Amino acid sequence: MNYNAILIIDFGSQVTQLIARRIRETGVYCEIHSYQHAEAAFHKLNPKAVILSGGPASVPDAHSPRAPDIVFTSGVPVLGICYGQMTMAAQLGGTVESGHHREFGRAGITIEAASPLFDDVWMVSQSYPVWMSHGDRITVMPSGFSVVATSPNAPFAIIADEARHYYGIMFHPEVVHTPDGAKLLQNFVHKIAGITADWSMSAYRAEMVGKIRAQVGSDKVICGLSGGVDSAVAAVLIHEAIGDQLTCVFVDHGLMRLDEADEVVGLFRDHYKIKLVHVNDEALFLGGLDGIADPEAKRKFIGKTFIDVFEAEAKKIGGAKFLAQGTLYPDVIESVSFSGGPSVTIKSHHNVGGLPERMNMQLVEPLRELFKDEVRALGRELGLPEAFVGRHPFPGPGLAIRIPGAVDKAKCDVLRQADKIYLEEIRSAGLYDTIWQAFAVLLPVKTVGVMGDARTYDNVCALRAVTSVDGMTADIYPFEAAFLSRVATRIINEVRGINRVVYDYTSKPPGTIEWE
Repeated sequence: MNYNAILIIDFGSQVTQLIARRIRETGVYCEIHSYQHAEAAFHKLNPKAVILSGGPASVPDAHSPRAPDIVFTSGVPVLGICYGQMTMAAQLGGTVESGHHREFGRAGITIEAASPLFDDVWMVSQSYPVWMSHGDRITVMPSGFSVVATSPNAPFAIIADEARHYYGIMFHPEVVHTPDGAKLLQNFVHKIAGITADWSMSAYRAEMVGKIRAQVGSDKVICGLSGGVDSAVAAVLIHEAIGDQLTCVFVDHGLMRLDEADEVVGLFRDHYKIKLVHVNDEALFLGGLDGIADPEAKRKFIGKTFIDVFEAEAKKIGGAKFLAQGTLYPDVIESVSFSGGPSVTIKSHHNVGGLPERMNMQLVEPLRELFKDEVRALGRELGLPEAFVGRHPFPGPGLAIRIPGAVDKAKCDVLRQADKIYLEEIRSAGLYDTIWQAFAVLLPVKTVGVMGDARTYDNVCALRAVTSVDGMTADIYPFEAAFLSRVATRIINEVRGINRVVYDYTSKPPGTIEWE
Protein backbone atom coordinates (compact mmCIF):
# COMPACT_ATOMS: atom_id res chain seq x y z
CA MET A 1 0.00 0.00 0.00
CA ASN A 2 1.12 3.51 -0.73
CA TYR A 3 -0.97 5.19 1.97
CA ASN A 4 -0.91 5.53 5.75
CA ALA A 5 -2.66 2.93 7.87
CA ILE A 6 -4.13 2.42 11.33
CA LEU A 7 -4.43 -1.02 12.93
CA ILE A 8 -7.63 -1.72 14.89
CA ILE A 9 -7.25 -4.67 17.25
CA ASP A 10 -10.57 -6.40 17.80
CA PHE A 11 -11.43 -7.79 21.24
CA GLY A 12 -14.95 -8.82 20.24
CA SER A 13 -17.06 -5.66 20.39
CA GLN A 14 -20.26 -5.70 18.34
CA VAL A 15 -19.40 -2.24 17.00
CA THR A 16 -15.73 -2.63 16.09
CA GLN A 17 -16.66 -2.16 12.42
CA LEU A 18 -17.94 1.30 13.30
CA ILE A 19 -14.49 2.31 14.50
CA ALA A 20 -13.10 1.45 11.09
CA ARG A 21 -15.86 3.36 9.33
CA ARG A 22 -15.23 6.48 11.42
CA ILE A 23 -11.47 6.29 10.78
CA ARG A 24 -11.94 5.93 7.04
CA GLU A 25 -14.31 8.88 7.10
CA THR A 26 -11.29 10.94 8.16
CA GLY A 27 -9.54 9.96 4.92
CA VAL A 28 -7.20 7.43 6.54
CA TYR A 29 -7.01 3.72 5.72
CA CYS A 30 -7.42 1.17 8.52
CA GLU A 31 -7.84 -2.56 8.99
CA ILE A 32 -9.45 -4.66 11.72
CA HIS A 33 -7.62 -7.74 12.99
CA SER A 34 -8.48 -9.94 15.96
CA TYR A 35 -6.11 -9.83 18.89
CA GLN A 36 -4.97 -13.41 18.09
CA HIS A 37 -3.47 -12.21 14.79
CA ALA A 38 -2.65 -8.63 15.70
CA GLU A 39 1.15 -9.01 15.88
CA ALA A 40 1.36 -10.40 12.33
CA ALA A 41 -1.02 -7.66 11.16
CA PHE A 42 1.18 -5.03 12.80
CA HIS A 43 4.25 -6.20 10.87
CA LYS A 44 2.25 -6.35 7.63
CA LEU A 45 0.61 -2.91 7.94
CA ASN A 46 3.38 -0.96 9.66
CA PRO A 47 0.63 1.23 11.18
CA LYS A 48 1.03 4.85 12.16
CA ALA A 49 -1.28 4.29 15.16
CA VAL A 50 -3.22 1.51 16.92
CA ILE A 51 -6.77 1.44 18.29
CA LEU A 52 -7.81 -1.21 20.82
CA SER A 53 -11.54 -2.03 20.56
CA GLY A 54 -14.08 -2.82 23.22
CA GLY A 55 -15.09 -6.36 24.04
CA PRO A 56 -17.20 -8.58 26.31
CA ALA A 57 -14.36 -10.05 28.40
CA SER A 58 -13.24 -8.90 31.85
CA VAL A 59 -9.55 -8.03 32.17
CA PRO A 60 -9.06 -9.62 35.64
CA ASP A 61 -10.33 -12.98 34.36
CA ALA A 62 -7.78 -15.63 33.59
CA HIS A 63 -6.94 -15.93 29.87
CA SER A 64 -8.72 -12.67 28.99
CA PRO A 65 -7.34 -11.29 25.70
CA ARG A 66 -4.39 -8.92 25.49
CA ALA A 67 -2.77 -6.69 22.90
CA PRO A 68 0.61 -7.89 21.59
CA ASP A 69 3.63 -6.28 23.25
CA ILE A 70 4.77 -4.71 19.99
CA VAL A 71 1.87 -2.24 20.27
CA PHE A 72 3.53 -0.67 23.32
CA THR A 73 7.17 -1.06 22.28
CA SER A 74 6.81 0.40 18.79
CA GLY A 75 6.30 4.00 19.90
CA VAL A 76 3.13 4.57 17.86
CA PRO A 77 0.11 6.37 19.40
CA VAL A 78 -2.47 4.06 20.98
CA LEU A 79 -6.16 4.65 21.75
CA GLY A 80 -7.93 2.13 24.00
CA ILE A 81 -11.74 2.03 23.96
CA CYS A 82 -13.66 0.39 26.84
CA TYR A 83 -12.04 -3.06 27.13
CA GLY A 84 -9.15 -1.64 25.12
CA GLN A 85 -8.60 0.97 27.84
CA MET A 86 -8.68 -1.70 30.54
CA THR A 87 -6.19 -4.07 28.94
CA MET A 88 -3.88 -1.18 28.08
CA ALA A 89 -3.90 -0.04 31.72
CA ALA A 90 -3.26 -3.58 32.98
CA GLN A 91 -0.51 -4.30 30.45
CA LEU A 92 1.29 -1.04 31.32
CA GLY A 93 1.38 -1.74 35.06
CA GLY A 94 -1.95 -0.45 36.33
CA THR A 95 -4.63 -2.34 38.27
CA VAL A 96 -8.05 -3.26 36.89
CA GLU A 97 -10.81 -4.75 39.03
CA SER A 98 -14.25 -6.15 38.30
CA GLY A 99 -17.31 -6.09 40.51
CA HIS A 100 -17.64 -2.32 40.66
CA HIS A 101 -20.66 -0.37 39.47
CA ARG A 102 -21.45 -1.29 35.88
CA GLU A 103 -22.48 1.40 33.42
CA PHE A 104 -24.29 0.76 30.15
CA GLY A 105 -26.02 3.32 27.97
CA ARG A 106 -26.20 7.10 28.13
CA ALA A 107 -24.02 8.86 30.66
CA GLY A 108 -22.34 12.21 31.22
CA ILE A 109 -18.63 12.87 31.61
CA THR A 110 -16.92 15.96 33.02
CA ILE A 111 -13.70 17.26 31.48
CA GLU A 112 -11.06 17.70 34.18
CA ALA A 113 -8.03 18.77 32.13
CA ALA A 114 -7.18 19.82 28.60
CA SER A 115 -6.00 17.24 26.06
CA PRO A 116 -5.41 17.21 22.29
CA LEU A 117 -7.82 14.27 22.17
CA PHE A 118 -10.77 16.63 22.57
CA ASP A 119 -9.12 19.86 21.47
CA ASP A 120 -11.71 22.20 19.86
CA VAL A 121 -14.43 19.73 20.87
CA TRP A 122 -14.85 19.74 24.66
CA MET A 123 -14.01 22.39 27.25
CA VAL A 124 -12.53 21.92 30.69
CA SER A 125 -15.06 21.88 33.58
CA GLN A 126 -17.94 21.18 31.19
CA SER A 127 -20.05 17.99 30.99
CA TYR A 128 -20.91 16.07 27.82
CA PRO A 129 -23.07 13.06 26.88
CA VAL A 130 -21.43 9.76 25.90
CA TRP A 131 -22.40 6.10 25.47
CA MET A 132 -20.88 3.95 28.23
CA SER A 133 -20.40 0.19 28.26
CA HIS A 134 -18.20 -1.18 31.02
CA GLY A 135 -18.16 -3.51 34.02
CA ASP A 136 -14.47 -3.30 34.97
CA ARG A 137 -12.78 -0.28 36.52
CA ILE A 138 -9.20 0.96 36.74
CA THR A 139 -8.31 1.28 40.43
CA VAL A 140 -4.60 2.08 40.04
CA MET A 141 -3.44 3.97 36.98
CA PRO A 142 -0.25 2.92 35.19
CA SER A 143 2.78 5.16 35.49
CA GLY A 144 2.75 8.25 33.30
CA PHE A 145 -1.03 8.52 33.00
CA SER A 146 -3.31 11.22 34.35
CA VAL A 147 -7.09 11.61 34.50
CA VAL A 148 -8.54 14.04 31.98
CA ALA A 149 -12.26 13.18 32.34
CA THR A 150 -14.53 11.56 34.93
CA SER A 151 -18.12 10.39 35.28
CA PRO A 152 -20.14 9.61 38.43
CA ASN A 153 -19.44 5.88 37.99
CA ALA A 154 -16.11 6.09 36.17
CA PRO A 155 -13.40 8.07 37.97
CA PHE A 156 -11.06 7.27 35.06
CA ALA A 157 -13.47 7.97 32.18
CA ILE A 158 -10.60 9.28 30.04
CA ILE A 159 -6.95 8.80 30.90
CA ALA A 160 -3.92 10.04 28.97
CA ASP A 161 -0.18 9.67 28.81
CA GLU A 162 0.53 12.68 26.63
CA ALA A 163 4.26 11.99 26.42
CA ARG A 164 3.77 8.56 24.83
CA HIS A 165 0.50 9.50 23.06
CA TYR A 166 -1.47 6.80 24.89
CA TYR A 167 -5.17 7.43 25.55
CA GLY A 168 -7.88 5.34 27.18
CA ILE A 169 -11.61 6.05 27.17
CA MET A 170 -14.37 4.12 28.91
CA PHE A 171 -17.10 4.99 26.42
CA HIS A 172 -17.72 4.28 22.73
CA PRO A 173 -16.83 7.28 20.52
CA GLU A 174 -17.65 5.32 17.37
CA VAL A 175 -21.43 5.12 17.94
CA VAL A 176 -23.84 7.90 17.06
CA HIS A 177 -25.02 7.95 20.70
CA THR A 178 -21.77 9.75 21.58
CA PRO A 179 -22.51 13.00 19.71
CA ASP A 180 -18.91 14.23 19.43
CA GLY A 181 -17.27 10.82 19.21
CA ALA A 182 -16.30 11.09 15.54
CA LYS A 183 -14.51 14.37 16.30
CA LEU A 184 -12.48 12.69 19.06
CA LEU A 185 -11.40 9.96 16.66
CA GLN A 186 -10.52 12.61 14.09
CA ASN A 187 -8.36 14.39 16.66
CA PHE A 188 -6.58 11.14 17.51
CA VAL A 189 -5.89 10.41 13.85
CA HIS A 190 -4.82 13.84 12.64
CA LYS A 191 -3.68 15.88 15.67
CA ILE A 192 -2.17 13.19 17.87
CA ALA A 193 -0.94 10.59 15.36
CA GLY A 194 -0.24 13.27 12.74
CA ILE A 195 -1.59 11.13 9.92
CA THR A 196 -2.47 12.90 6.68
CA ALA A 197 -5.65 12.00 4.79
CA ASP A 198 -4.49 10.04 1.74
CA TRP A 199 -7.24 7.40 1.50
CA SER A 200 -9.57 8.14 -1.43
CA MET A 201 -11.57 6.21 -3.99
CA SER A 202 -9.47 7.70 -6.75
CA ALA A 203 -6.31 6.27 -5.18
CA TYR A 204 -8.03 2.95 -4.46
CA ARG A 205 -9.28 2.70 -8.04
CA ALA A 206 -5.80 3.19 -9.49
CA GLU A 207 -4.27 0.74 -7.02
CA MET A 208 -6.87 -1.96 -7.71
CA VAL A 209 -6.60 -1.65 -11.48
CA GLY A 210 -2.87 -2.33 -11.16
CA LYS A 211 -3.41 -5.23 -8.76
CA ILE A 212 -6.05 -6.86 -10.98
CA ARG A 213 -3.79 -6.67 -14.03
CA ALA A 214 -0.88 -8.12 -12.08
CA GLN A 215 -3.00 -10.95 -10.66
CA VAL A 216 -4.87 -11.92 -13.83
CA GLY A 217 -2.24 -11.35 -16.50
CA SER A 218 -3.64 -12.49 -19.84
CA ASP A 219 -6.12 -15.01 -18.40
CA LYS A 220 -9.93 -14.90 -18.43
CA VAL A 221 -12.21 -13.86 -15.56
CA ILE A 222 -15.89 -14.62 -15.03
CA CYS A 223 -18.09 -12.57 -12.72
CA GLY A 224 -21.58 -13.28 -11.44
CA LEU A 225 -23.81 -10.21 -11.76
CA SER A 226 -26.75 -9.97 -9.39
CA GLY A 227 -28.09 -6.51 -10.19
CA GLY A 228 -26.83 -5.20 -6.85
CA VAL A 229 -24.23 -2.54 -6.18
CA ASP A 230 -21.40 -4.85 -5.09
CA SER A 231 -21.18 -7.09 -8.15
CA ALA A 232 -21.86 -4.15 -10.49
CA VAL A 233 -18.98 -2.07 -9.13
CA ALA A 234 -16.66 -5.09 -9.09
CA ALA A 235 -17.50 -5.87 -12.73
CA VAL A 236 -16.94 -2.32 -13.98
CA LEU A 237 -13.63 -2.01 -12.08
CA ILE A 238 -12.35 -5.34 -13.41
CA HIS A 239 -13.46 -4.43 -16.95
CA GLU A 240 -11.50 -1.21 -16.69
CA ALA A 241 -8.43 -3.25 -15.77
CA ILE A 242 -8.61 -6.13 -18.26
CA GLY A 243 -11.33 -5.31 -20.81
CA ASP A 244 -12.65 -8.26 -22.84
CA GLN A 245 -10.84 -10.79 -20.67
CA LEU A 246 -13.90 -10.41 -18.41
CA THR A 247 -17.22 -12.18 -19.04
CA CYS A 248 -20.18 -11.53 -16.74
CA VAL A 249 -22.87 -14.12 -16.08
CA PHE A 250 -26.27 -12.79 -15.02
CA VAL A 251 -28.50 -15.55 -13.63
CA ASP A 252 -32.09 -14.28 -13.73
CA HIS A 253 -34.00 -16.36 -11.18
CA GLY A 254 -37.32 -14.58 -11.56
CA LEU A 255 -37.20 -13.19 -8.03
CA MET A 256 -36.04 -9.68 -8.89
CA ARG A 257 -37.84 -6.35 -8.78
CA LEU A 258 -39.91 -5.16 -11.72
CA ASP A 259 -37.82 -4.52 -14.87
CA GLU A 260 -34.58 -5.03 -12.94
CA ALA A 261 -33.28 -7.74 -15.27
CA ASP A 262 -33.70 -5.46 -18.30
CA GLU A 263 -31.84 -2.67 -16.48
CA VAL A 264 -28.88 -4.94 -15.71
CA VAL A 265 -28.62 -6.21 -19.26
CA GLY A 266 -29.01 -2.74 -20.73
CA LEU A 267 -26.36 -1.17 -18.51
CA PHE A 268 -23.64 -3.78 -18.84
CA ARG A 269 -24.17 -5.12 -22.33
CA ASP A 270 -25.29 -1.96 -24.11
CA HIS A 271 -23.69 0.89 -22.13
CA TYR A 272 -20.42 -0.57 -20.84
CA LYS A 273 -20.05 -3.09 -23.70
CA ILE A 274 -19.07 -5.78 -21.21
CA LYS A 275 -19.42 -9.36 -22.44
CA LEU A 276 -22.55 -10.60 -20.70
CA VAL A 277 -24.28 -13.97 -20.63
CA HIS A 278 -27.93 -13.56 -19.60
CA VAL A 279 -29.42 -16.80 -18.29
CA ASN A 280 -33.20 -16.63 -17.81
CA ASP A 281 -34.05 -19.55 -15.54
CA GLU A 282 -37.20 -18.25 -13.86
CA ALA A 283 -39.05 -21.51 -14.51
CA LEU A 284 -36.25 -23.58 -12.96
CA PHE A 285 -36.08 -21.52 -9.77
CA LEU A 286 -39.81 -21.01 -9.25
CA GLY A 287 -40.51 -24.65 -10.07
CA GLY A 288 -38.02 -25.78 -7.44
CA LEU A 289 -39.46 -23.39 -4.86
CA ASP A 290 -42.96 -24.78 -5.32
CA GLY A 291 -44.30 -25.84 -1.93
CA ILE A 292 -41.21 -24.75 0.07
CA ALA A 293 -42.27 -22.50 2.97
CA ASP A 294 -39.28 -22.55 5.31
CA PRO A 295 -37.10 -19.45 4.69
CA GLU A 296 -33.80 -21.26 5.20
CA ALA A 297 -34.89 -24.06 2.87
CA LYS A 298 -35.71 -21.43 0.26
CA ARG A 299 -32.29 -19.82 0.68
CA LYS A 300 -30.49 -23.14 0.37
CA PHE A 301 -32.41 -24.12 -2.76
CA ILE A 302 -31.75 -20.77 -4.42
CA GLY A 303 -28.07 -20.92 -3.48
CA LYS A 304 -27.55 -24.48 -4.73
CA THR A 305 -29.48 -23.87 -7.95
CA PHE A 306 -27.59 -20.66 -8.61
CA ILE A 307 -24.29 -22.50 -8.18
CA ASP A 308 -25.38 -25.26 -10.55
CA VAL A 309 -26.49 -22.77 -13.23
CA PHE A 310 -23.41 -20.58 -12.82
CA GLU A 311 -21.06 -23.56 -12.98
CA ALA A 312 -22.72 -24.81 -16.17
CA GLU A 313 -22.33 -21.40 -17.81
CA ALA A 314 -18.69 -21.16 -16.69
CA LYS A 315 -17.96 -24.45 -18.43
CA LYS A 316 -19.53 -23.13 -21.63
CA ILE A 317 -17.31 -20.05 -21.51
CA GLY A 318 -14.25 -22.20 -20.96
CA GLY A 319 -10.70 -21.26 -20.14
CA ALA A 320 -11.46 -18.89 -17.25
CA LYS A 321 -8.95 -19.26 -14.42
CA PHE A 322 -10.39 -16.52 -12.21
CA LEU A 323 -13.73 -15.94 -10.53
CA ALA A 324 -14.66 -12.37 -9.57
CA GLN A 325 -16.75 -11.77 -6.47
CA GLY A 326 -18.13 -8.65 -4.81
CA THR A 327 -16.86 -9.64 -1.37
CA LEU A 328 -16.90 -6.66 1.01
CA TYR A 329 -14.79 -5.91 4.08
CA PRO A 330 -17.53 -6.89 6.57
CA ASP A 331 -17.57 -10.36 4.93
CA VAL A 332 -13.81 -10.61 5.42
CA ILE A 333 -14.05 -9.49 9.05
CA GLU A 334 -16.83 -11.97 9.82
CA SER A 335 -14.95 -14.86 8.19
CA VAL A 336 -12.05 -14.42 10.62
CA SER A 337 -14.03 -12.97 13.50
CA PHE A 338 -13.08 -12.78 17.16
CA SER A 339 -15.83 -15.30 17.91
CA GLY A 340 -14.03 -17.98 15.89
CA GLY A 341 -15.84 -17.94 12.59
CA PRO A 342 -14.56 -20.06 9.71
CA SER A 343 -11.20 -18.96 8.40
CA VAL A 344 -12.21 -19.44 4.78
CA THR A 345 -15.59 -18.34 3.51
CA ILE A 346 -16.53 -18.11 -0.17
CA LYS A 347 -19.39 -15.68 -0.56
CA SER A 348 -21.84 -15.93 -3.43
CA HIS A 349 -23.67 -12.78 -4.43
CA HIS A 350 -26.83 -14.39 -3.11
CA ASN A 351 -25.44 -14.62 0.43
CA VAL A 352 -26.80 -18.15 0.65
CA GLY A 353 -23.90 -20.39 -0.28
CA GLY A 354 -20.45 -20.70 -1.76
CA LEU A 355 -19.02 -21.94 -5.02
CA PRO A 356 -17.73 -25.54 -5.02
CA GLU A 357 -14.01 -26.28 -4.86
CA ARG A 358 -14.30 -28.42 -8.00
CA MET A 359 -14.49 -25.23 -10.06
CA ASN A 360 -10.76 -24.86 -9.27
CA MET A 361 -10.64 -21.11 -9.85
CA GLN A 362 -8.73 -18.33 -8.14
CA LEU A 363 -10.71 -15.47 -6.65
CA VAL A 364 -10.54 -11.85 -7.75
CA GLU A 365 -12.08 -9.71 -5.00
CA PRO A 366 -11.37 -6.03 -5.71
CA LEU A 367 -13.83 -4.77 -3.07
CA ARG A 368 -12.70 -6.88 -0.13
CA GLU A 369 -11.14 -3.86 1.64
CA LEU A 370 -14.27 -1.67 1.34
CA PHE A 371 -17.41 -1.02 3.35
CA LYS A 372 -20.74 -0.64 1.58
CA ASP A 373 -20.68 3.17 1.56
CA GLU A 374 -17.15 3.06 0.13
CA VAL A 375 -18.33 0.72 -2.64
CA ARG A 376 -20.96 3.28 -3.55
CA ALA A 377 -18.29 6.01 -3.60
CA LEU A 378 -16.13 3.84 -5.86
CA GLY A 379 -19.12 3.28 -8.13
CA ARG A 380 -19.53 7.02 -8.50
CA GLU A 381 -15.80 7.34 -9.16
CA LEU A 382 -16.20 4.77 -11.96
CA GLY A 383 -19.15 6.67 -13.45
CA LEU A 384 -21.92 4.19 -12.65
CA PRO A 385 -25.41 5.77 -12.85
CA GLU A 386 -26.73 7.05 -9.53
CA ALA A 387 -29.82 4.86 -9.94
CA PHE A 388 -27.49 1.87 -9.64
CA VAL A 389 -25.04 3.24 -7.09
CA GLY A 390 -27.69 4.54 -4.69
CA ARG A 391 -29.98 1.54 -4.94
CA HIS A 392 -31.33 0.17 -1.67
CA PRO A 393 -29.92 -3.20 -0.56
CA PHE A 394 -31.81 -6.15 -2.06
CA PRO A 395 -30.32 -9.46 -0.82
CA GLY A 396 -29.91 -12.22 -3.38
CA PRO A 397 -32.89 -14.41 -2.46
CA GLY A 398 -34.94 -11.39 -3.52
CA LEU A 399 -38.69 -11.78 -3.46
CA ALA A 400 -38.35 -15.28 -2.01
CA ILE A 401 -37.78 -13.84 1.47
CA ARG A 402 -40.32 -11.05 0.95
CA ILE A 403 -43.02 -13.61 0.37
CA PRO A 404 -43.18 -15.55 3.65
CA GLY A 405 -44.36 -19.08 2.95
CA ALA A 406 -44.55 -20.75 -0.44
CA VAL A 407 -43.52 -18.76 -3.52
CA ASP A 408 -45.01 -18.83 -7.01
CA LYS A 409 -44.99 -16.59 -10.09
CA ALA A 410 -48.42 -15.10 -9.40
CA LYS A 411 -47.37 -13.94 -5.94
CA CYS A 412 -44.10 -12.54 -7.32
CA ASP A 413 -45.95 -10.55 -9.98
CA VAL A 414 -48.36 -9.10 -7.43
CA LEU A 415 -45.52 -8.13 -5.08
CA ARG A 416 -43.46 -6.62 -7.89
CA GLN A 417 -46.31 -4.27 -8.80
CA ALA A 418 -46.89 -3.22 -5.19
CA ASP A 419 -43.17 -2.70 -4.57
CA LYS A 420 -42.86 -0.56 -7.71
CA ILE A 421 -45.68 1.74 -6.59
CA TYR A 422 -44.20 2.04 -3.10
CA LEU A 423 -40.74 3.02 -4.40
CA GLU A 424 -42.26 5.37 -7.00
CA GLU A 425 -44.04 7.28 -4.24
CA ILE A 426 -40.91 7.36 -2.08
CA ARG A 427 -38.89 8.81 -4.95
CA SER A 428 -41.66 11.25 -5.86
CA ALA A 429 -41.64 12.51 -2.27
CA GLY A 430 -37.86 12.98 -2.40
CA LEU A 431 -37.29 10.43 0.38
CA TYR A 432 -35.41 7.64 -1.40
CA ASP A 433 -31.90 8.74 -0.41
CA THR A 434 -33.00 9.49 3.16
CA ILE A 435 -34.22 5.93 3.65
CA TRP A 436 -31.65 3.15 3.94
CA GLN A 437 -33.97 0.37 2.76
CA ALA A 438 -37.64 0.20 1.76
CA PHE A 439 -39.66 -2.63 0.30
CA ALA A 440 -43.07 -4.30 0.20
CA VAL A 441 -43.86 -7.75 1.60
CA LEU A 442 -46.71 -10.06 0.59
CA LEU A 443 -47.93 -11.56 3.85
CA PRO A 444 -49.10 -15.20 3.97
CA VAL A 445 -52.61 -14.22 5.07
CA LYS A 446 -55.79 -13.12 3.34
CA THR A 447 -58.47 -10.84 4.72
CA VAL A 448 -62.05 -9.96 3.89
CA GLY A 449 -62.44 -6.44 2.56
CA VAL A 450 -64.97 -4.28 0.79
CA MET A 451 -64.06 -2.64 -2.50
CA GLY A 452 -66.88 -0.58 -3.94
CA ASP A 453 -70.05 -2.59 -3.50
CA ALA A 454 -68.40 -6.01 -3.37
CA ARG A 455 -66.67 -8.06 -0.73
CA THR A 456 -63.17 -9.29 -1.48
CA TYR A 457 -60.95 -11.96 -0.01
CA ASP A 458 -57.37 -11.08 -0.94
CA ASN A 459 -53.77 -10.65 0.19
CA VAL A 460 -52.32 -8.27 2.75
CA CYS A 461 -49.30 -6.19 1.72
CA ALA A 462 -46.89 -4.91 4.36
CA LEU A 463 -44.64 -1.90 3.76
CA ARG A 464 -41.30 -1.48 5.46
CA ALA A 465 -38.85 1.44 5.52
CA VAL A 466 -35.88 1.90 7.81
CA THR A 467 -33.15 4.43 8.37
CA SER A 468 -29.63 3.38 9.28
CA VAL A 469 -26.31 5.13 9.77
CA ASP A 470 -24.14 2.04 9.83
CA GLY A 471 -26.19 -0.81 8.37
CA MET A 472 -25.98 -2.63 11.71
CA THR A 473 -28.96 -1.14 13.51
CA ALA A 474 -32.14 0.31 12.06
CA ASP A 475 -35.09 2.44 13.02
CA ILE A 476 -38.41 2.95 11.26
CA TYR A 477 -38.82 5.84 8.88
CA PRO A 478 -41.62 8.06 10.29
CA PHE A 479 -43.80 8.55 7.23
CA GLU A 480 -46.61 11.06 7.45
CA ALA A 481 -50.08 9.57 7.49
CA ALA A 482 -50.96 11.29 4.21
CA PHE A 483 -48.04 9.56 2.47
CA LEU A 484 -49.02 6.11 3.74
CA SER A 485 -52.62 6.73 2.78
CA ARG A 486 -51.58 7.72 -0.76
CA VAL A 487 -49.41 4.61 -1.19
CA ALA A 488 -52.06 2.29 0.20
CA THR A 489 -54.73 3.76 -2.06
CA ARG A 490 -52.59 3.34 -5.15
CA ILE A 491 -51.64 -0.26 -4.31
CA ILE A 492 -55.24 -1.31 -3.63
CA ASN A 493 -56.54 0.43 -6.75
CA GLU A 494 -53.78 -0.62 -9.14
CA VAL A 495 -52.69 -4.08 -7.98
CA ARG A 496 -55.16 -6.91 -8.36
CA GLY A 497 -54.78 -9.41 -5.53
CA ILE A 498 -54.26 -6.99 -2.62
CA ASN A 499 -57.08 -5.54 -0.55
CA ARG A 500 -55.25 -4.36 2.56
CA VAL A 501 -51.99 -2.49 3.21
CA VAL A 502 -50.21 -2.22 6.58
CA TYR A 503 -47.02 -0.45 7.66
CA ASP A 504 -44.39 -2.31 9.69
CA TYR A 505 -43.40 -0.17 12.67
CA THR A 506 -40.75 -2.58 13.95
CA SER A 507 -37.22 -1.31 14.63
CA LYS A 508 -34.29 -3.70 14.45
CA PRO A 509 -31.47 -4.23 16.95
CA PRO A 510 -27.92 -5.00 15.74
CA GLY A 511 -28.04 -7.64 13.03
CA THR A 512 -29.59 -8.11 9.63
CA ILE A 513 -32.08 -5.49 8.45
CA GLU A 514 -33.73 -7.46 5.67
CA TRP A 515 -37.16 -9.08 6.08
CA GLU A 516 -36.53 -12.61 7.33
